[in-house]
Amino acid sequence: MDHFLFSIFLTFPFFLLALIFYKSKLQNNKTNLPPGSFGWPIIGETFAFINQDHEKFIGDRMKKYSSKIFKTNVLGEPTVVLCGLEGHKFVASNELKLFNVWRPRSMQKLFRSSYQKGSSGAMPRQTEKQIQRASGFLQVDAVVHYVKTMDTLVQDHINSHWVGKKQVDAYHLSQLLVLTLAARFFWGLEDQVRVEKLCKLMDIMMLGLHVIPLNIPGTILNRAMKAAGSARKEIMEFIKEKRDAISSGVKMNDILHLLIANPDASSGKFMPDNEIADKVMGLASAAFNSPAMTTAFIVKYLGERPEICERVRTEQLEVARSKKSGEALSWEDIQKMKYSWNVALEVMRLMPPLQGTFREAATDIVYEGYTIPKGWKVYWTVSTTNKDPEYYPEPEAFDPTRYEKQTPPPYTNIPFGSGPRICPGKDYARLQILVFMHHVVKRFKWEVTDPNCKIMGGLNPLPINGLHVRLQSCSE
Repeated sequence: MDHFLFSIFLTFPFFLLALIFYKSKLQNNKTNLPPGSFGWPIIGETFAFINQDHEKFIGDRMKKYSSKIFKTNVLGEPTVVLCGLEGHKFVASNELKLFNVWRPRSMQKLFRSSYQKGSSGAMPRQTEKQIQRASGFLQVDAVVHYVKTMDTLVQDHINSHWVGKKQVDAYHLSQLLVLTLAARFFWGLEDQVRVEKLCKLMDIMMLGLHVIPLNIPGTILNRAMKAAGSARKEIMEFIKEKRDAISSGVKMNDILHLLIANPDASSGKFMPDNEIADKVMGLASAAFNSPAMTTAFIVKYLGERPEICERVRTEQLEVARSKKSGEALSWEDIQKMKYSWNVALEVMRLMPPLQGTFREAATDIVYEGYTIPKGWKVYWTVSTTNKDPEYYPEPEAFDPTRYEKQTPPPYTNIPFGSGPRICPGKDYARLQILVFMHHVVKRFKWEVTDPNCKIMGGLNPLPINGLHVRLQSCSE
């Protein structure tokens, strides 16, 4: 704490200078801005945004200012929030024209190389193209070939970490599972000791994704930055090993190999290892945080609703009965798991793995009669549609059958985003979730030991102290 106070003392003069600049900037802005409040100088409404229940933060301001658009200041940026179905649709339909991809400064610091050439935090086009090339490993044609191996890896994980246990932390085990799978399929990393080490480091890093970008001792970002440094060092060592294997003629086909072995199309230069490490970390975070949260909350909701869990079990046992003893799941089997996927969709509606995302205005934008100035951040939020009773009757009810009755309108429940930037890993995530559900419901019944476990507010609703369940083998 002494170090923290000393750091605050040192930064106070810079705070005053920034305050003067901030006030001047806002006073000089004469455009027709949306209604709303920038909150406190500099910090704006950041503390409420990252700590408060997200639905409450957004809902309170929709009632006070507008149900369609309002302004605020979060994470050090003047921000316009677009709400409702029309807001989602406007962003999705203008992704490549009016908006740039943007990441908060805390994320820029954690995954630094992607943003080294730009000061705004907007993702460079070169980085976007590299990610698009890598996304080929996530398309359906590629994912189809992952099923058998994923089936084996999920069973190995359950045998190692669930079987024989009376109680487990489903959240942290979900993190370990999704990173084990991502490491195998996208990096070619099979060393489980190394995966477990990276999992612990990434758990710390994820807490620093959306925080005040203050990297001084005692802050969340500082702890996340230290973890990121350790993870980067670990990944750099593996990249070196991978490069040596490539040089010796070892055949491989994964995203990491793509980044190492292929020069940039425009410059003809190979990417340096430190930049590869940062891109691997960025891709890993996407394959780590949201899937782990969704998997854990599926366990939570099924544990609290045994009648729904039993229907999932019935569906999965029917799939299992169509297989020979020891035969792995197939892509055709995954397509039969319709009710199970409806359960996952309903979990993601009630507990979105990411409550929203940011963009940057590439030009002055007029929306609902208001101007969004160029360079301002635009935030769209899922909570303004996924619990709207107009689209989801009894929105607080956990009801997977609602998807059997009717298809929800587009842009209302979009856990994987929408438009040109829809998550490239959605088919991979669906496969991962369903293979896990298949094996866990076949082998266990469980109850959540703390149904009211504390959930972190802000953009990532993760269970602060884990999500513990008491297990019972289905054979008992």
